[in-house]
Amino acid sequence: MDRKTALITGATSGIGRATAHEFSKQGINLVLCGRRQERLDTIQNALERQTNVQTLNFDVRDNQATKKAIASLGEDFKNIDILINNAGNAHGLDPIQSGSTDDWDAMMDINVKGLLYVSKAIIPQMTERKSGHIINIGSSAGKEVYPKGNVYCASKHAVLAITEGMRIDLNPFGIKVSAINPGLVETEFSQVRFKGDAIADSVYKGYKALQPEDIAEIIYFAISRPAHVNIADLLVFPTAQANSTTVKKEQ
Repeated sequence: MDRKTALITGATSGIGRATAHEFSKQGINLVLCGRRQERLDTIQNALERQTNVQTLNFDVRDNQATKKAIASLGEDFKNIDILINNAGNAHGLDPIQSGSTDDWDAMMDINVKGLLYVSKAIIPQMTERKSGHIINIGSSAGKEVYPKGNVYCASKHAVLAITEGMRIDLNPFGIKVSAINPGLVETEFSQVRFKGDAIADSVYKGYKALQPEDIAEIIYFAISRPAHVNIADLLVFPTAQANSTTVKKEQ
Protein backbone atom coordinates (compact mmCIF):
# COMPACT_ATOMS: atom_id res chain seq x y z
CA MET A 1 0.00 0.00 0.00
CA ASP A 2 1.40 3.40 -0.98
CA ARG A 3 1.99 5.88 1.79
CA LYS A 4 -0.20 8.94 1.77
CA THR A 5 1.26 12.44 1.92
CA ALA A 6 -0.21 15.19 4.10
CA LEU A 7 0.54 18.91 3.97
CA ILE A 8 -0.02 20.74 7.26
CA THR A 9 0.05 24.53 7.60
CA GLY A 10 0.86 26.13 10.95
CA ALA A 11 2.89 23.02 11.77
CA THR A 12 5.35 24.65 14.19
CA SER A 13 3.07 24.69 17.25
CA GLY A 14 -0.24 23.68 18.77
CA ILE A 15 -2.68 21.62 16.74
CA GLY A 16 -0.46 21.61 13.64
CA ARG A 17 2.55 20.21 15.46
CA ALA A 18 0.44 17.65 17.34
CA THR A 19 -1.13 16.53 14.05
CA ALA A 20 2.32 16.10 12.52
CA HIS A 21 3.29 13.83 15.42
CA GLU A 22 0.04 11.84 15.16
CA PHE A 23 0.39 11.40 11.40
CA SER A 24 4.03 10.35 11.69
CA LYS A 25 3.00 7.52 14.04
CA GLN A 26 0.62 6.37 11.30
CA GLY A 27 3.34 6.35 8.62
CA ILE A 28 1.98 9.30 6.65
CA ASN A 29 4.55 11.33 4.70
CA LEU A 30 4.61 14.94 5.88
CA VAL A 31 5.01 18.36 4.31
CA LEU A 32 5.26 20.73 7.26
CA CYS A 33 4.68 24.42 6.64
CA GLY A 34 5.40 27.36 8.90
CA ARG A 35 7.15 30.68 9.31
CA ARG A 36 9.74 29.55 11.89
CA GLN A 37 12.43 27.51 10.14
CA GLU A 38 14.22 26.62 13.37
CA ARG A 39 11.06 25.01 14.73
CA LEU A 40 10.40 23.26 11.42
CA ASP A 41 13.92 21.80 11.57
CA THR A 42 13.41 20.59 15.15
CA ILE A 43 10.13 18.88 14.29
CA GLN A 44 11.60 17.36 11.13
CA ASN A 45 14.53 15.90 13.07
CA ALA A 46 12.15 14.40 15.63
CA LEU A 47 9.76 12.85 13.12
CA GLU A 48 12.13 11.61 10.41
CA ARG A 49 12.72 8.48 12.51
CA GLN A 50 9.12 7.50 11.78
CA THR A 51 8.29 8.90 8.35
CA ASN A 52 9.50 11.04 5.44
CA VAL A 53 9.38 14.77 6.11
CA GLN A 54 9.86 17.89 4.00
CA THR A 55 9.53 21.40 5.38
CA LEU A 56 8.37 24.58 3.64
CA ASN A 57 9.13 27.97 5.19
CA PHE A 58 6.63 30.59 3.97
CA ASP A 59 3.82 32.88 5.11
CA VAL A 60 0.36 31.80 3.95
CA ARG A 61 -0.61 35.49 3.66
CA ASP A 62 1.76 35.82 0.69
CA ASN A 63 0.09 34.24 -2.35
CA GLN A 64 3.22 34.27 -4.52
CA ALA A 65 5.39 32.78 -1.76
CA THR A 66 2.72 30.12 -1.14
CA LYS A 67 2.61 29.11 -4.80
CA LYS A 68 6.41 29.10 -5.09
CA ALA A 69 6.88 27.00 -1.96
CA ILE A 70 4.35 24.35 -2.93
CA ALA A 71 5.67 24.23 -6.50
CA SER A 72 9.14 23.49 -5.06
CA LEU A 73 8.09 20.20 -3.48
CA GLY A 74 10.29 17.26 -4.38
CA GLU A 75 9.08 14.34 -6.46
CA ASP A 76 8.34 12.21 -3.39
CA PHE A 77 6.15 14.88 -1.80
CA LYS A 78 4.43 16.74 -4.62
CA ASN A 79 1.24 14.65 -4.71
CA ILE A 80 -0.70 15.82 -1.66
CA ASP A 81 -3.40 13.38 -0.54
CA ILE A 82 -4.40 15.22 2.65
CA LEU A 83 -4.42 18.98 3.19
CA ILE A 84 -4.73 20.28 6.76
CA ASN A 85 -5.47 24.01 6.64
CA ASN A 86 -4.48 24.73 10.23
CA ALA A 87 -2.63 28.06 10.09
CA GLY A 88 -4.69 30.65 11.94
CA ASN A 89 -4.57 33.39 14.52
CA ALA A 90 -6.59 35.65 16.78
CA HIS A 91 -5.52 39.17 17.66
CA GLY A 92 -7.12 41.25 20.38
CA LEU A 93 -10.45 40.98 22.12
CA ASP A 94 -11.96 44.39 21.52
CA PRO A 95 -15.40 45.81 20.82
CA ILE A 96 -15.83 46.67 17.16
CA GLN A 97 -15.64 50.43 17.77
CA SER A 98 -12.15 50.23 19.26
CA GLY A 99 -10.71 47.28 17.37
CA SER A 100 -7.35 47.56 15.63
CA THR A 101 -7.45 47.47 11.83
CA ASP A 102 -4.01 45.83 11.92
CA ASP A 103 -5.50 43.04 14.04
CA TRP A 104 -8.41 42.74 11.62
CA ASP A 105 -6.06 42.50 8.64
CA ALA A 106 -3.96 39.82 10.32
CA MET A 107 -6.98 37.66 11.10
CA MET A 108 -8.61 37.95 7.70
CA ASP A 109 -5.32 37.56 5.83
CA ILE A 110 -4.25 34.38 7.64
CA ASN A 111 -7.52 32.72 8.62
CA VAL A 112 -9.36 33.33 5.36
CA LYS A 113 -7.06 34.40 2.52
CA GLY A 114 -4.19 32.19 3.65
CA LEU A 115 -6.47 29.16 3.70
CA LEU A 116 -7.66 30.05 0.19
CA TYR A 117 -4.14 30.57 -1.18
CA VAL A 118 -2.88 27.21 0.10
CA SER A 119 -6.01 25.41 -1.08
CA LYS A 120 -5.75 27.00 -4.53
CA ALA A 121 -2.20 25.69 -4.85
CA ILE A 122 -3.17 22.13 -3.88
CA ILE A 123 -6.69 21.50 -5.20
CA PRO A 124 -5.87 21.22 -8.94
CA GLN A 125 -3.77 18.10 -8.40
CA MET A 126 -6.57 16.58 -6.33
CA THR A 127 -9.19 17.26 -8.99
CA GLU A 128 -6.85 15.80 -11.61
CA ARG A 129 -6.42 12.59 -9.60
CA LYS A 130 -10.07 12.64 -8.45
CA SER A 131 -9.05 11.97 -4.87
CA GLY A 132 -8.00 13.81 -1.76
CA HIS A 133 -9.14 15.05 1.63
CA ILE A 134 -9.12 18.66 2.81
CA ILE A 135 -9.59 19.44 6.50
CA ASN A 136 -10.08 23.07 7.45
CA ILE A 137 -9.50 23.87 11.11
CA GLY A 138 -12.30 26.19 12.10
CA SER A 139 -13.45 27.11 15.59
CA SER A 140 -16.50 27.17 17.79
CA ALA A 141 -16.24 30.91 16.99
CA GLY A 142 -17.37 29.96 13.50
CA LYS A 143 -20.63 28.68 14.97
CA GLU A 144 -21.39 31.37 17.52
CA VAL A 145 -20.41 35.03 17.83
CA TYR A 146 -19.37 36.14 21.31
CA PRO A 147 -18.80 39.60 22.84
CA LYS A 148 -15.70 41.34 21.48
CA GLY A 149 -15.09 38.44 19.09
CA ASN A 150 -16.50 40.30 16.04
CA VAL A 151 -13.80 39.99 13.35
CA TYR A 152 -12.23 36.78 14.66
CA CYS A 153 -15.67 35.16 14.69
CA ALA A 154 -16.29 36.55 11.20
CA SER A 155 -13.07 34.96 9.93
CA LYS A 156 -14.03 31.58 11.37
CA HIS A 157 -17.59 31.85 10.03
CA ALA A 158 -15.91 32.43 6.65
CA VAL A 159 -13.87 29.24 7.11
CA LEU A 160 -17.09 27.27 7.54
CA ALA A 161 -18.70 28.91 4.49
CA ILE A 162 -15.61 28.19 2.39
CA THR A 163 -15.57 24.59 3.64
CA GLU A 164 -19.19 24.09 2.61
CA GLY A 165 -18.54 25.71 -0.76
CA MET A 166 -15.50 23.48 -1.30
CA ARG A 167 -17.52 20.38 -0.44
CA ILE A 168 -20.12 21.28 -3.07
CA ASP A 169 -17.67 22.28 -5.80
CA LEU A 170 -15.35 19.30 -5.26
CA ASN A 171 -18.12 16.73 -4.91
CA PRO A 172 -17.94 15.69 -8.60
CA PHE A 173 -14.27 14.78 -8.07
CA GLY A 174 -14.81 12.53 -5.04
CA ILE A 175 -12.76 14.81 -2.79
CA LYS A 176 -13.64 14.82 0.90
CA VAL A 177 -13.89 18.21 2.65
CA SER A 178 -14.19 18.49 6.42
CA ALA A 179 -14.30 21.17 9.10
CA ILE A 180 -12.99 20.45 12.59
CA ASN A 181 -14.11 23.18 15.00
CA PRO A 182 -12.50 23.20 18.45
CA GLY A 183 -13.54 25.22 21.44
CA LEU A 184 -10.91 26.11 24.05
CA VAL A 185 -7.58 24.45 23.21
CA GLU A 186 -4.49 25.11 25.31
CA THR A 187 -1.94 26.41 22.80
CA GLU A 188 0.04 29.58 21.99
CA PHE A 189 -3.30 31.00 20.83
CA SER A 190 -3.87 33.14 23.94
CA GLN A 191 -0.30 34.45 23.92
CA VAL A 192 -0.78 35.69 20.37
CA ARG A 193 -4.25 37.05 21.01
CA PHE A 194 -3.26 39.03 24.11
CA LYS A 195 0.31 39.81 22.98
CA GLY A 196 1.85 38.19 26.05
CA ASP A 197 -0.19 40.20 28.59
CA ALA A 198 -0.88 38.64 31.98
CA ILE A 199 -4.45 37.85 30.92
CA ALA A 200 -3.02 35.30 28.48
CA ASP A 201 -1.82 33.15 31.39
CA SER A 202 -5.29 33.03 32.95
CA VAL A 203 -7.23 31.85 29.89
CA TYR A 204 -6.78 28.15 30.64
CA LYS A 205 -6.76 28.25 34.46
CA GLY A 206 -9.42 26.63 36.63
CA TYR A 207 -10.50 23.92 34.18
CA LYS A 208 -9.05 21.31 31.82
CA ALA A 209 -8.91 22.74 28.32
CA LEU A 210 -8.64 20.63 25.21
CA GLN A 211 -5.05 19.71 24.35
CA PRO A 212 -3.60 19.88 20.83
CA GLU A 213 -3.21 16.10 20.90
CA ASP A 214 -6.97 15.70 21.44
CA ILE A 215 -7.66 17.54 18.20
CA ALA A 216 -4.86 15.71 16.37
CA GLU A 217 -6.47 12.37 17.24
CA ILE A 218 -9.82 13.63 15.95
CA ILE A 219 -8.19 14.80 12.71
CA TYR A 220 -6.61 11.38 12.23
CA PHE A 221 -9.97 9.73 12.92
CA ALA A 222 -11.52 11.90 10.19
CA ILE A 223 -8.90 11.10 7.57
CA SER A 224 -8.85 7.38 8.37
CA ARG A 225 -12.56 6.72 7.72
CA PRO A 226 -13.54 4.41 4.84
CA ALA A 227 -13.79 5.93 1.37
CA HIS A 228 -17.59 6.33 1.61
CA VAL A 229 -17.49 8.21 4.96
CA ASN A 230 -16.79 11.94 5.32
CA ILE A 231 -16.83 13.71 8.70
CA ALA A 232 -18.25 16.90 7.23
CA ASP A 233 -18.44 19.19 10.25
CA LEU A 234 -17.37 18.45 13.81
CA LEU A 235 -17.63 20.70 16.90
CA VAL A 236 -15.62 19.74 20.00
CA PHE A 237 -15.49 21.36 23.44
CA PRO A 238 -13.68 20.49 26.64
CA THR A 239 -16.17 19.07 29.13
CA ALA A 240 -15.97 22.27 31.15
CA GLN A 241 -17.18 24.37 28.20
CA ALA A 242 -20.86 24.58 27.19
CA ASN A 243 -20.60 27.40 24.64
CA SER A 244 -18.37 30.35 23.86
CA THR A 245 -19.16 32.18 27.09
CA THR A 246 -20.03 29.37 29.54
CA VAL A 247 -17.03 27.65 31.13
CA LYS A 248 -17.11 25.87 34.48
CA LYS A 249 -14.02 26.93 36.40
CA GLU A 250 -12.84 25.81 39.80
CA GLN A 251 -12.54 28.63 42.29
